[in-house]
Amino acid sequence: MQSIFRGRHFINLEDFTKEEVDTMLEVSLDLKKKFAMGVPTPYLLHQSMFLMFFEQSTRTRNSMEAGFAQLGGHAGFLDSSSMQIAHGESAKDTAIILSRFGHAIACRYCNWGYGNKYLTEMAKWSSKPIMNLQCDLYHPFQALADLMTMREKIGDLKRVKVSIIWAYAESHKKPISVPVSQVLLFPRYGMDVVLAHPQGWELPDWVIAQAKANAEKYGGSVTVTDNEAEAYAGAHIVIPKNWGNWVNDQTGVAAAGAVAVVDDKLKAQRFWKCTEAKMVTADKNVMYMHALPADRNNEVEDSVIDGPHSIVYDEAENRLHTAKAVMTLLMGGR
Repeated sequence: MQSIFRGRHFINLEDFTKEEVDTMLEVSLDLKKKFAMGVPTPYLLHQSMFLMFFEQSTRTRNSMEAGFAQLGGHAGFLDSSSMQIAHGESAKDTAIILSRFGHAIACRYCNWGYGNKYLTEMAKWSSKPIMNLQCDLYHPFQALADLMTMREKIGDLKRVKVSIIWAYAESHKKPISVPVSQVLLFPRYGMDVVLAHPQGWELPDWVIAQAKANAEKYGGSVTVTDNEAEAYAGAHIVIPKNWGNWVNDQTGVAAAGAVAVVDDKLKAQRFWKCTEAKMVTADKNVMYMHALPADRNNEVEDSVIDGPHSIVYDEAENRLHTAKAVMTLLMGGR
């Protein structure tokens, strides 16, 4: 079956078949090889896109800006606080106008209960692709880069144990979008996914249900536990990372958790930290991953993130190549 990429939105990897995700990986690897050899890749010459940010960014902004320049285009950075959005302009009006000015719009909006709705509304009205640079529910660019990194390091991922582990952090209240995208994507490659977190930091029920359906279809598995030791034991890949807590009200609508970044409930979970002692219980060749920025000495010991099992910088580098692949396919490929 031929896949058509051009003009599609990139908000959630669940919107793409496994074969289409495979194509994204193939293009990412090809672009990475050409970048290493200094081979020009002017696939999107003279195109322009707009990068809208409601929050701060290092890897996402720069992988998109640098990547689009390497493809021959120009990306304009837009801080939402300096746009008319700050005065109440609607997602509809913003999307219609910017899509007439250029060839794509990418947006990061992580505010719980608003981000994904905003991106979906823009996609409804934009005449050009909308790309999700991270919202409150999904971070497809990060999950794709993670998958690419694991494929490079391991190859066939069937029956590989990857543990997505909640970790203590004080830096800021991090969205659930990274673990949500990971737990949905990894089972599609036959991986044995363990999701571990303290009570109170559960992911939405519908996420777990979809992840388990993906595992059943593709031969993987999904295990949810509040036992941190179970997650580390024998793991081939560990991804200890913080995410914020949230609760469901009686109507089933997700609501924000505590406003404070650090509260007593959070402090009680300080022991959820990636340490050398815990890494020893994993597979002898275990790899440590993190989307970055890591809250060093809270989420993870320096000796782990800077140690021989860490592949965080390879993972971060792949944000560039996967971003270029998605832009090429959606804006220029078929």
